[in-house]
Amino acid sequence: MPNLKSRLKNGTDRLTMHMCTIPSAAVTQALAAAGADSVFIDLEHGAVDYESAHAMIAATAGTDCAPLIRITENTPSHVKRALDLGAEGIVFPLIRTADDAARAVAALRYPPNGTRGFGPFLAVSRWQTELLDYRTEIEDQLVCVLLVETADAVENIDEICGVDGIDLLVPAPFDLSTYLGISGQFDHPDFIAAVNKIEMAAKAAGLPLGGIGLTQEQTATLISRGYRVFAGVDVLWLRQKTAETQSWLDA
Repeated sequence: MPNLKSRLKNGTDRLTMHMCTIPSAAVTQALAAAGADSVFIDLEHGAVDYESAHAMIAATAGTDCAPLIRITENTPSHVKRALDLGAEGIVFPLIRTADDAARAVAALRYPPNGTRGFGPFLAVSRWQTELLDYRTEIEDQLVCVLLVETADAVENIDEICGVDGIDLLVPAPFDLSTYLGISGQFDHPDFIAAVNKIEMAAKAAGLPLGGIGLTQEQTATLISRGYRVFAGVDVLWLRQKTAETQSWLDA
């Protein structure tokens, strides 16, 4: 199976990338075993800590599921720790400018091409490589995902998309609508205009787009708009299925 980075670049594959907010290796393992193409373990929101994240990454072993981590802020120290746990890539929050995007890309790479410090002592076991081979064998496989979730990011989206090294762009509807002052109003003209601008910039730059698809209808709409990566959320899947089974009692 080709790695996630190459599948994002091939221009054709449609992929899942589920958000893991529950600090549980068992939940992540179930998603990976069910065929998820990738997961991103969420350190920005929720209860996941670094020890849980390490176990959750390890739980994808034996599957084709790529484990990524969403970090809390775009700094080299957060990136290197997440990658040193064995993550296959980073989901970067609150990217506002092209400089932010360039810092994100640089944090994924070692000097002289980047700013990452060397210490993949845990990562080598996940990647099944030797310590001094990690850089040459793994660095080019790491995935850079940018979340577009602020008005500044929308204003600067063409410049952001022009930064080399980005693998996936994700308009984040909850944060973006909140930053626009219309939280949760996804049919508001300002929100629709912002998302359209993001989509056009990504298309012009040849970057794949990702979005949240919690229902088949949502996913079909994203596909029709050219999206290739579709995210669910572990805790929302659990709530959704539990509510569905409760409804069976009233049938």
